[in-house]
Amino acid sequence: MPDIDIDFKNRDEILSILPHRVARLETGKKHNTGIYPTEIPFNPIDNLATIDYKTAEERGYFKLDFLNVHIYKDIKDENHLNELMNREPLWELLTHTEFCSQVFHLSGNEDLVKHMAPKNVEQLAATLAIIRPSKRYLAKESWDVIFKEVWQPTNDETYYFKKAHSFSYAIAVIVHINLLCENLLGSAN
Repeated sequence: MPDIDIDFKNRDEILSILPHRVARLETGKKHNTGIYPTEIPFNPIDNLATIDYKTAEERGYFKLDFLNVHIYKDIKDENHLNELMNREPLWELLTHTEFCSQVFHLSGNEDLVKHMAPKNVEQLAATLAIIRPSKRYLAKESWDVIFKEVWQPTNDETYYFKKAHSFSYAIAVIVHINLLCENLLGSAN
């Protein structure tokens, strides 16, 4: 089954109008982001699926992950988003800990990002993948070695980013970098 994540500035807005069931973890607790837009056996008191999401997938139920992504609250409209996505960011800002610590998905990984010093979307996507445990070993490698190995699936159970996720998040990071710069320039005026 495909893994589909959909980002929202406020997921509760769409969930309030979309009939759905809440996905369940193997522990029996509520899944943080997973929902079923179709019928699935559920508890009518809490709207929680009665089978965990892995079992549900084996039985053919289709889960979507609706994610809250705070950076979208500052996007004015579709044109603004497109402009932010297509504007070349000031890559060198990522080598500054104070700035990098504010950036979506990079916060907490400032030393690694500074060391990697990505200068394009492909390098940024690879850096995002290297932040994850299964690809961390690539942090000290050359970009040539990184690009040969970073998108290869792992044989163990450690978490890694697939290429599509990495590139999607890299674009979101670029949007956030450009938003932060816009906000800094706006507050300077």
